[in-house]
Amino acid sequence: MKRTNLRVVITGASSGIGAATAIAFAKEGASLVLGARGKEGLDDIAQRCRAAGGKADVKVVDATDADAVGRFAREARSTLGDIDLWFSDVGVGVVGQFAEVPIEDHQRVIETNLVSHMNDAHALLPIFLEQGHGIWVNMISVGGYVTTPYSAAYAASKFGLRGFSAALRAELHDQPRIHLCDVYPTFVDTPGFAHAGNYTGAKLSYPPGVLAPEKVADAVVKLARQPRATTVIGAPAFALKLAELATPLTAVAMKRFMDTWSKRADRTGDTQGSLYEPPATASGVHSGQRATEGSGQKKNTALLAGAVVAAAAIGVQVWRRRSR
Repeated sequence: MKRTNLRVVITGASSGIGAATAIAFAKEGASLVLGARGKEGLDDIAQRCRAAGGKADVKVVDATDADAVGRFAREARSTLGDIDLWFSDVGVGVVGQFAEVPIEDHQRVIETNLVSHMNDAHALLPIFLEQGHGIWVNMISVGGYVTTPYSAAYAASKFGLRGFSAALRAELHDQPRIHLCDVYPTFVDTPGFAHAGNYTGAKLSYPPGVLAPEKVADAVVKLARQPRATTVIGAPAFALKLAELATPLTAVAMKRFMDTWSKRADRTGDTQGSLYEPPATASGVHSGQRATEGSGQKKNTALLAGAVVAAAAIGVQVWRRRSR
């Protein structure tokens, strides 16, 4: 059954998972306030939301600016009345060996993926406490469990975000109508790689079989009706625990995969992507790569699959040894 009166705020709403989730809520008849750095992307998604049957207001906001997020939250509440669900989906990445990536780019990833979510929480929790209810959905990714060589700052931000969310959940234990929901998808077919900084010399591409952003969006919409602390999409939840047990062995397996991939992939120049500025045009929901998958991608996928299988096997062995 649809809830047509949901009042939803989404940061990072101009593309990818945030955009897909905005459209999914709009199909439920929700009223939305969408925030991101890029006005063109926001306007594009807002138009799609209205066409889908929802109401959508847009506000340009840099989520790394705490004062700007505070103003955004107050304006969003004024627009909506109350806020039923806030989805923090701001995120960027930079790919490359740690010492070869400028430190300011690493810092930007931490600011965007971790500090911006803290800014969201700091602005919205007083609103939730005053209302006496609210759902915060926190986009993390399996990178919050699985170590990601060549993306050290990304790993630091996602592991940190998981710990931050767990700490807040404990603080709010006595507030049964306020829910903190973490979402952990595997690879998702979004413009994220196009927006990422890249210092590998290799062209970034998604393997076949990545999740559709709509699948993640549907899971977020479901949390509006049935909040839960942890939602894993694209892999069994227990696999994340096994990967955690197997660290650092799984990290070494992934590092070897990345070494091989970076040598075999198509070549490209270094780029900061959209770390510091929003994309010049609307990016949409999907990456656009699915229709152009080639044999090179299939080789990369086979390598990745091998690394994942090896990591899972190592995890099982470690778990068995510890359980004896």
